[in-house]
Amino acid sequence: MKEVHSLIIGAGISGLTYANYTSKSYLIVEKENEVGGYCRTIKKNDFVWDYAGHFFHFKTDYFKNKFKKEMKDEDIVYNEKCTKILYEKTFIDYPFQSNIHQLNKSEFIDCLYDLFTKTEKEKYDNFLDMLYGKFGKSIVDKFLKPYNEKLYATDLSKLDVNAMGRFFPYADKESIIKNMKNSNNGSYNSSFLYPKNGASSFINKLYVKLDKDNILLNTTLKEVDINNKIATFSNGEKIKYTNLINTIPLNKFLDILGGYESLIDSMSYNKVLVFNLGFNEKSPLCTKEHWLYIPSKEINFYRCGFYNNILGDNKLSMYIEIGFSKDDLITNETIDKQLKLTLYNLEKMGIISKNMKLTDYVSIIMDPAYVHINSEVEKNIQNLKVDLSKHNIYTIGRYGSWTYNSMEDCMIDAQKLAYCL
Repeated sequence: MKEVHSLIIGAGISGLTYANYTSKSYLIVEKENEVGGYCRTIKKNDFVWDYAGHFFHFKTDYFKNKFKKEMKDEDIVYNEKCTKILYEKTFIDYPFQSNIHQLNKSEFIDCLYDLFTKTEKEKYDNFLDMLYGKFGKSIVDKFLKPYNEKLYATDLSKLDVNAMGRFFPYADKESIIKNMKNSNNGSYNSSFLYPKNGASSFINKLYVKLDKDNILLNTTLKEVDINNKIATFSNGEKIKYTNLINTIPLNKFLDILGGYESLIDSMSYNKVLVFNLGFNEKSPLCTKEHWLYIPSKEINFYRCGFYNNILGDNKLSMYIEIGFSKDDLITNETIDKQLKLTLYNLEKMGIISKNMKLTDYVSIIMDPAYVHINSEVEKNIQNLKVDLSKHNIYTIGRYGSWTYNSMEDCMIDAQKLAYCL
């Protein structure tokens, strides 16, 4: 029986980063036929698409410098983020709450009045309660509530107050008023880097440094003997490990371990159907925007992005994101229906013209996509992680940790764990 110090389940950004920084023996086991997880890139004719919109927003110098050192400068594009909200056929700067002065006079007065007469609390019950308390009824009802309901595909009152953590663009009354004269729409990701050949270019830099004999593709984890530290895989192989590093979605990992049915049922999340679309010419409307937020419930997608505006290409290349609940079944019929509806809405919104042709596309189902943060569930998961660590099992990454974080956060956590073990 083969023995390794670190058995890594999943070859996404967290698993590959851990393997890059461990000094001990390791084996990565991945169910797909290639590495990368959700950070894979699809190349189809003239188009380069990621599995979804992946852009590197670095908050530390270490991984930013590593990224730049590993890539040729001409293979990277640097962008100051240009994002808009398409609201009632008008572009509003993002975030909405900081740019209510761009609304028509009547709606602006509604938002401003509610902002100054809102009732704040010392403690909020849930995410929606917090939104009303922080921003007032009009701002919430016009954008924050409908957009986030489309994104998370759930009742916002079921989400924790800090469901989005540092990623939520908070703004107080003073900053909103100041922004009316001197616009400052900066946020945690006001600038980003993007590889011209897609996000997988950086993932491949992690991959090429690893011993390919220590990476097992097209293989799934079937069983874990926690007491004897033996994992069994779909190819029949058994591996004895010192440490097991899980990076696949926690709900799926717990299902393999068995005995966690109640916790799994309580773990809420959404699915996202992604369309990557390639057209024969540029958009007549969106010539510089990197992505748009769409709050209208009449439009089936909550966000769309423009790879060609990021890369400076001449043909419209975009991604579309459509939210579904965790219980929704996304069938081929669903995909066909949503594609037709998407093309109809893109034309109705003016993003494409009647004469433009869809030349290439792919569809991707992200399951899970966004984890729904709930205080009670989060407490139970933290207790679970402590219990698992007593058996030398560590679960990391956005989905392994069941949290809402960035790709850089995943790399930092994986690096720290590798150094500790």
